[in-house]
Amino acid sequence: MKCFEFLLPSREEKPRNKGFTMVLDKGLGFETAKNLMEISGEYVDFLKFGWGTIIVHDEEIIKRKVKMYKSFGIIPYTGGTLFEIAYIKKEIPKFFKEAKEIGFEAIEISDGSTDMTEKEKLEFISEAKEKGFYVLSEVGKKDPQADAEITIEKRIELVNSELKAGSDMVIIEAREGGKNIGIYDEKGTAKEEEVDYLLKHIPEEKIIWEAPNKDQQVYFILKLGKEVNLGNISTDDITSLETIRRGLRGDTIEKINS
Repeated sequence: MKCFEFLLPSREEKPRNKGFTMVLDKGLGFETAKNLMEISGEYVDFLKFGWGTIIVHDEEIIKRKVKMYKSFGIIPYTGGTLFEIAYIKKEIPKFFKEAKEIGFEAIEISDGSTDMTEKEKLEFISEAKEKGFYVLSEVGKKDPQADAEITIEKRIELVNSELKAGSDMVIIEAREGGKNIGIYDEKGTAKEEEVDYLLKHIPEEKIIWEAPNKDQQVYFILKLGKEVNLGNISTDDITSLETIRRGLRGDTIEKINS
């Protein structure tokens, strides 16, 4: 039972079909991560081991963390940068094999920092699905200049082709900073017209909008409701985001409680 539960707006419980929260683990220790999940795990749906952090930490600790996250009904997965490193080193088969051995049932496939062709990416998505992985793919480039060259029409084409290839969810790139990339301008403000255009041509329920900053989270919740899928949430902001979703902060109190 929650304190003042009679004041708590309802929300779809896990396992959810919408309203996903994807959190970024940048290298938490096991006990820190476990303590955090004990108080906030019910609000986390996906847990991304960021970048190549897995490589620089002890394998047994990673295995314990993966198992622990799963015990809270969370889907842990490898970040896209790790996949891209495997691609550069031509070690994709070993990558798939070790991901399974560690306990990952989900992986991210991206091309944000490489010259991977569209055809290759789609083939990797299909291969990952054939191997039984839950696949999250990401659309966008890490470099702002390269990302700016992707037209809105091209983003739509990429999203839909990746879903057709087998992606379970597609992430709209915004990086950890959420500024001057993808749907955000140099101040981190969402480009309203682009968001609206995307929403007309891609399935909202299959999209995770990276929204690392509070104002971005508020924007999407006010625009699309408390069950919008949001990603790249800091471990420090799990509870904060859930209170925004539930109308327990001034930013959304009228929207959610009216």
